Amino acid sequence: MAAALRPFRLPAFPRLASAYLVNELGNWLGEIALAVLIFDQTDSTLATAGLFLGVHFAPAFLTPPLAARLDGVSARRALPALYATEALAFAVLALLASDNFALAAVLAIATVDGAIAAAARALTRASATAVLAPAGQLREGNALLNVAFTAGAAAGPALGGLVVAGAGVETALLADAASFVCVAVLLAASRSLPTPATEPGEPGWAVKLRRGLTYVRERAPLRRLLGAQAAAFVFFATVIPIEVALAKDTLDAGDLGYGLMLASWGVGMLAGSLVFTMLRRMRLPGLLISSTLAIGAAYLGMGVAPNLAVACAAAFVEGTGNGIQWVALVTAVQELTRATYQARVLALLEALASAMPGIGFLLGGAVATLLDPRASFAVAGAGVIVVLVLAIARLRDVDWHPELEQGPEARLQVPLQAPTPHAPP
Repeated sequence: MAAALRPFRLPAFPRLASAYLVNELGNWLGEIALAVLIFDQTDSTLATAGLFLGVHFAPAFLTPPLAARLDGVSARRALPALYATEALAFAVLALLASDNFALAAVLAIATVDGAIAAAARALTRASATAVLAPAGQLREGNALLNVAFTAGAAAGPALGGLVVAGAGVETALLADAASFVCVAVLLAASRSLPTPATEPGEPGWAVKLRRGLTYVRERAPLRRLLGAQAAAFVFFATVIPIEVALAKDTLDAGDLGYGLMLASWGVGMLAGSLVFTMLRRMRLPGLLISSTLAIGAAYLGMGVAPNLAVACAAAFVEGTGNGIQWVALVTAVQELTRATYQARVLALLEALASAMPGIGFLLGGAVATLLDPRASFAVAGAGVIVVLVLAIARLRDVDWHPELEQGPEARLQVPLQAPTPHAPP
């Protein structure tokens, strides 16, 4: 346990981890509040679906350019600016929630905020890489960030529901804005955030974006890994809109059963993050293979579960696999990426994580409509396993050679000294 917590001794990492947690909590709090606001104002499920489309799907096209624009900017400037912009967005949304509701304006601001949140995650990860890699603690730090992300994802919806129910939508949005202000101030006051590695000549954002895509395309391990994960995202998401139908209709477990399934998944996610820390000597390809296989097998198990207990056990296995697979994937992408391209490549990963699940939602809904919820889980499980087999075949003949320097030599690429007194705030 002491080894797992070593990253908290590094300069700036506790603040970056706090920002990562608050970002996820704030995203959920705002999303729940906006969903309630839009449905109450429009009484339209289509309008509410538009919110989720804007928050999750549209940012896939906005995040990479935004990350490219900020790549090379000091983390002490870029991250506070992103979080302060999120605070401003939610403050404006709170005003719209009071007496000036306009659906188009709410959806537009929510979409922009979704892109900002994804870019903030990518840049926070890139900054954490610059802190962790010189100390040789990338895997341990990523595991802790994943715990923060999972805690935010687990507590965020519950917190959002409680705040909205107890204090109202407007108060929830203002509280969200206040949380982002606190994070912006926390990061702006830090003098130990890393100075990012930059390209010679400091090209414009369009050139940076194009070079980032070229960088991925020319490196077979990175290109094939991201391609396989893009396909896996589709099948990972296939069951998300179907889980409620499996719990309430197929298993006749009601709302409580659905909640227990989600809770089992959340506990599994936390367990997976801890397991990843304990397996820090195991090679990343082995962790990716075993965790992805666990997810596919769990989906198949949920599809044939005869009762709620079995479904919850399978959901726990799924969550454990998710917890290991995501942090192993991020770590692998970081290790395969040169320091100067970290932000752009991680932003591309965030974009894939936003765009590809939309296909999975449609696939799961179509299969459940034509057949039944169990069939959707069967398709998801089989799809994950097929993607895994194909990925193993495609990655077997490539040289898994890390491009990210780790240990003391990494300091030559990414200096960790604090900004000079004359640096801009």
